[in-house]
Parts: sequence; structure tokens; C-alpha cells
Amino acid sequence: MTSIRFVAMALVLGACTGLLLAGCSGGSPQKTGKGDGAAVSAELQRFDGLQGKIDIAGGTAHIPVMEEAAKRIQTAFPEIRITVAGGGSGVGVEKVGQGLVQIGNTGRPLTQKEKDAHGLVTFPFAIDGVAVVVHPSNPVADLTPAAARDICAGEISNWKDAGGDDRPINLYTRDEASGTREVFWEKLLAKGPIAEKANVVASNGAMKVAVTGDRGAIGYIGIGHVDDAVKALKVDGVEASQANASSGKYPVVRKLYMNTKGKPSPLVQAFIDYIRGPEGAKLIEKAGYIPTQDE
Repeated sequence: MTSIRFVAMALVLGACTGLLLAGCSGGSPQKTGKGDGAAVSAELQRFDGLQGKIDIAGGTAHIPVMEEAAKRIQTAFPEIRITVAGGGSGVGVEKVGQGLVQIGNTGRPLTQKEKDAHGLVTFPFAIDGVAVVVHPSNPVADLTPAAARDICAGEISNWKDAGGDDRPINLYTRDEASGTREVFWEKLLAKGPIAEKANVVASNGAMKVAVTGDRGAIGYIGIGHVDDAVKALKVDGVEASQANASSGKYPVVRKLYMNTKGKPSPLVQAFIDYIRGPEGAKLIEKAGYIPTQDE
């Protein structure tokens, strides 16, 4: 019995020694965050020692990127709190200008008046195209800019006059605070009219839901939001893809911006640098956009 106890004790001591050696081998471990003990990437380590809150609002196209970044940052550093809301580009400008949020997102460049009125500083971080979308069952695959303008103006009101079925066209648009609307209106419609009867929706997500549920629908969303739920139309034979948007071949394109009131605080600057850095670039690509490192 004594020999059996001795062997068992030796096995336990040997296992403990192995664990200690394993813990000591390989040099110093990568720094861990304070949340769940998971390793923190080099990019996330820029937040070490920072604390506070960042409130973000504005363009809805930005939300997937901002939310994923916020999740990663807060998991590593729980003392940092980040809220992300939409509302459109106009809301982003208004709220950051009034100091209600630290970052106001826009899907369009700031006007000089906006910069001067609020002392705003702008940080472009992605390129996005705006796609014309219809119900997946719609046989129309391509529109000329002229046809798109006529549809949006209400001059073409039946799909049969645009190469489709005999079905009324139901037009969907965004409110005037939307950066997506502004780019679509300026780049594709050449600042032409949008019919008053158009149904107004509040976001890219709401637009996709509306078009998905309406066989006669036509609307527009950021290319990063396109999936099998809707059908993106070619414009003059050019596919609405991010590659074509990046090359300039596809005409309806824009940049996405983060905007601050004056010089960002160290915490906000760290967030902006993270989004515009290598790890943020992967989040941008995952969301369907193209990273840009413009100053």
C-alpha cells in the first residue's frame, strides 16, 4: 500500500511540474486584456491605460464596422464604454456639432459651412458604392441613368416601360438627412427630382426590408448591405460591386467619414486610429466596404 501511495504522489508531482514548466516556457506571454483574459492584439493595445465613454451616431452604413470594433474593444477593456446609434448623416453632423456624441458619422463629405459652424474635423475611412435595388423576382437587370432618373421622378411608373413585367413601380427613398440619398441623388440622378409619392424609409436596413417585401419596389442601399434578399441592378452595364466602385468604373460611389468636434480626445483618437489601422481594415472589408487610409 505504501508503494502505491508513493507512485500516485510521484505522478501528481510530475504533472504539477509539467504544468509549471509549460507556464514558464515560450518567453513572456502577449499582454491580456482586463475583460476575459483573452490575448489582446497589438492594435487593441493602443487602448491600454485609457478609460471613458465614446458615443457614436449618424450614418447607418457605418454601424456594422463601429459595432464590431466596439465589441472587441470593450471585451478587452471593460472600463471603456462605446455606444453606436444611427439616424443618418445629418443627425451625425448635428449631434457631434452640439457635443452630444464624440463621433458623428457621415456617408458624405462635410460642407465647409458645417466645418466652420461647429469646428468639425473629418476622418475618411472607407469607400462604398450605392446600388439600385429591386425585388429578386424582378426580371430587369440593368438601368441607364436616364431610366433611373425617369423612374425616380415618377415619369416611368410601370415596370413594363423599363423592360420588366406589367407591374406598378413602387419607389422607395431615404430622408433628406441621409448621406446615401445625397450620393444617389447627386451621382445617379444628377440632382433631379424624386417623386413626392416615394415611400421614405429610415436606414439601409429598412430599405432592404421594404424592397424584399415588395415585388414592384425599387430603392437604393450601400453596396455593403446587398445580399440575396435584394437584386442589385447594373448601371449602364456596370455591375454594382465594391471592386468597380473602388476603380471608379461604377459611378455611384462615396466615402464614409468619422467626424469629431475639434481635436479628438486620446480615447476617441485611439478609436479612430483603430478603425483606420490594419485590424479595422479587416472589419471594413468584412462589412463589404473598401478601406481607405486618406488623411
